[in-house]
Amino acid sequence: MTRRIVQLLVGLVLFGIGCALTVEAGLGVDPWTVLAQGISLRTGIGIGWVANILGAIVLLAWIPLRQKPGAGTIANILLVGTSMQFALDVLPVASGFGWQLLTVLAGICLVALASGLYIGARFGPGPRDGLMTGLNSRFGWPIWRSRAIVEITVLVIGWMLGGTVGLGTVLFAALIGPLVHVALPLFDTRPRATASASVAAEA
Repeated sequence: MTRRIVQLLVGLVLFGIGCALTVEAGLGVDPWTVLAQGISLRTGIGIGWVANILGAIVLLAWIPLRQKPGAGTIANILLVGTSMQFALDVLPVASGFGWQLLTVLAGICLVALASGLYIGARFGPGPRDGLMTGLNSRFGWPIWRSRAIVEITVLVIGWMLGGTVGLGTVLFAALIGPLVHVALPLFDTRPRATASASVAAEA
């Protein structure tokens, strides 16, 4: 249990730092961060704090979808945006395309590593992941369709509000799935045989 709690907390903090790196790269960010960035530009509230608020709002959407949050869900809402905001306050903005590209790739890799840590801790899904699974169980939509509908919607809204969409967004979409697929078995806290079977089934 101690290992799982530490793994959860470290994973969520690193997730926020990884998102901050993609923001500072300036080449485009993942859909939910595009939305947070757009709202931040319009309201003056820090991106990380907006991410926390969005997480809480998404959690409310779980109610009609009949999803139950876990301790990891609540921790996700509290820690990811907070660590992201603190990281943004200290990290320098990447200058020059080479540094921008390295920064966004580092951010994506860190988010993937962090995802393996906090998902592998098995304390419940993040609010956004729970939204996808809730749509799947409530309406029978495939996970990929639920994710596509939600993420395209928030991406477009965020872009219209001024969020950054670009090469980094494309790289995130292309790389995050395969990288998490590699990271998750390394940190899955279930018995090895069970975890391996689950990863094989998801593939």
